[in-house]
Amino acid sequence: MAVEFIDSGEEKNHRAWAVMAAMAVGLLGLILLGIFAVFRFVDGERTRDLQAWQVRLGIVADSRAGAVDLWFDDLLGSLRSLSENASLQLYLSDVLQSDSADPAASPQAGYLQNLLIATADRSGFEGDVTGPDIPANVERVGIAGLALTDPAGRALVTTRGMPPLQAALQQQLATRRPAESVFFDLHKGVTGLPTIGFAVPVFAVQGDHTASTEIGLIIGIRPLDKSFYQLLEQPGETGVTAETLLVRRRDSVVEYLSPLADETGPLRKVLAADTPDLSSVFAISSPGGFAAKRDYAGNDVLVTGRVLSSVPWTLVRKIDSAEAMAEIDRRQRNLTATFLGALLFVSLLVVAVWRHGTSVRASEAAANFRDLAGRFERLNQFLRIVTDGQPTAIAAVDRDGQYKFANRQAADGLGISTDDMIGKRMASVIGPVKARIFEKLNQQALATGEPVTETHGFDDDSGEHIVKTDHIPLGGIVEEDSEDVRPGVLMVMQDITDLMREKNRREGTLRQLIATLVGLVDRRDPYSAHHSSRVAEVAAAIGEEMELDPATLDTIEIAANLMNLGKIFIPKSLLTKTDALTGEEFQLIRDSLAASAELISGIEFDGPVEDTLRQISERWDGAGPKGLAGEDIALGARVIAVANAFVGMVSPRAYRSAMPFDKACDELRDQDGAFDRRPVSALVNLVDNRGGRERWAEFQRDPESSRLVDG
Repeated sequence: MAVEFIDSGEEKNHRAWAVMAAMAVGLLGLILLGIFAVFRFVDGERTRDLQAWQVRLGIVADSRAGAVDLWFDDLLGSLRSLSENASLQLYLSDVLQSDSADPAASPQAGYLQNLLIATADRSGFEGDVTGPDIPANVERVGIAGLALTDPAGRALVTTRGMPPLQAALQQQLATRRPAESVFFDLHKGVTGLPTIGFAVPVFAVQGDHTASTEIGLIIGIRPLDKSFYQLLEQPGETGVTAETLLVRRRDSVVEYLSPLADETGPLRKVLAADTPDLSSVFAISSPGGFAAKRDYAGNDVLVTGRVLSSVPWTLVRKIDSAEAMAEIDRRQRNLTATFLGALLFVSLLVVAVWRHGTSVRASEAAANFRDLAGRFERLNQFLRIVTDGQPTAIAAVDRDGQYKFANRQAADGLGISTDDMIGKRMASVIGPVKARIFEKLNQQALATGEPVTETHGFDDDSGEHIVKTDHIPLGGIVEEDSEDVRPGVLMVMQDITDLMREKNRREGTLRQLIATLVGLVDRRDPYSAHHSSRVAEVAAAIGEEMELDPATLDTIEIAANLMNLGKIFIPKSLLTKTDALTGEEFQLIRDSLAASAELISGIEFDGPVEDTLRQISERWDGAGPKGLAGEDIALGARVIAVANAFVGMVSPRAYRSAMPFDKACDELRDQDGAFDRRPVSALVNLVDNRGGRERWAEFQRDPESSRLVDG
């Protein structure tokens, strides 16, 4: 029996060691698999971050390339517009056919020179000459200018600052094909400045733009100044090492055409094209691509490139890898350390639990759960103390709308205790109507993972109440007497009835004051009576058609009502004058807008009412009093300007009758430089398709004869 007992014990020990060995191998396999998964996850995160940088660099590269192309298109467009000028073509033909020994001294040549000077000043080809201003035997050389030449490139008429053509440019002109435009690529000009140029053919009047009708050339030379290189700067740039460059390839080298971050000037940096991993070579050879390379200073960078459509250059956008990947590397280190630490901790915990046996694990789990329950209860008590001290009602519900927490204010508002709320559904506590509203917002918050805020109006025995509710998604709510965790929503409810009533009272007082001031102006001129309110009505309709936000609509309505307030300073005789207004009188009326802004400068409005009033007279093309143009003009001012012009045209005045609606709309459409086309299009749609013609027919009624223009 003893032997058999020993043999049996040894067999059991072998089986136990075999089980332990199998578990150890399995645990080791799980650890290795976990490490592999961690590194795969970290590598995937890095790949996604690199893709994000590719998108960011690409957006900036596209934006800056578009700005440079637009700059060159505008420059070349001014020369082409000049070459297609019929007067220039006619006078150039006269100069070329002149029998005079000095054709440049003819009256036609003088006209052409004035035309060149005006174009150079407008398009940026004007330039001073270098050298002393005192009489001396020192040649003064220009840096920029325009020249009108015969087809062979011999100058006939030039601007004062036109530099002489260098030999390389003359050779380029000599080898060009007839009727072909020439771009003088970036080079060091006669004064050493980085310079570009264009040669655009001029054809005979009514010519077919072929070699047989070419009569001359317009040559423009100008240096690239600071304003051009500022096009490479991205507005709002936050990257310390981010940089945008212009490069080109010449044979076996790469030339840098723009100033560099190391303060190297344009055309001063040249690198061999076979330099290993050079970022500019990659951008030239793979436009639109994205890679990690080295820049001109040998720094590791992320780079992308874009080919410019207007010139044979490549735009390079780059940022140092150290800066771009700093946050990525830090996050990856933290993720790796956290995951590996968690994996090691879990592995050690599994071993410890296995060694202590099932009973020990159960005992420890029970103790841990009791501790967690105690901490949860203490946390619940702490939260109740904190939330009960808040003036707002706070409650937490699960995904099914069942109350899991409520503070004292939430319970007091319903006339019950917090204990009576816990575990019940919202419909049985606050009623089915409110419950449906709140449950819909809760589901929206859970679906989006973002807080939702809404304002509601409810009626009860005490009257109407306005309540603002915030619905904040929670990671989970622990079910009572259970370890289950379910998604939930924290609801914060605040009664803002008194606040909204006070706001409405202040707004009503303000509108009464505005109406009183507008009525004061209207009584001084029967022809312009109700003009401000009509402009406000039309402007508000335009804003609604454009789907503007409520704050902007309020600003538009207030500013439009106040726009004629400054007319109280204009003599009544001028307002009711039946003759056409003089320029000085018209300017006096236009200045009344500024006077209106001055009168309200001390009043505080919710929106930019004063700035809107000051910008109503601005033009879309920048020809207004302050020179603001395009999107720089406040949107409300652009809308009011269209409404004001429309109401003014379709309303009769003491010195003229009203204009028909169709003609007024045509006038607005034809004045591209004066108005933003979006509010104009919205107004035309209102008149033609949304009942505006009938709605505003009363505007055309003559206050003296009660006659309608379109009626």
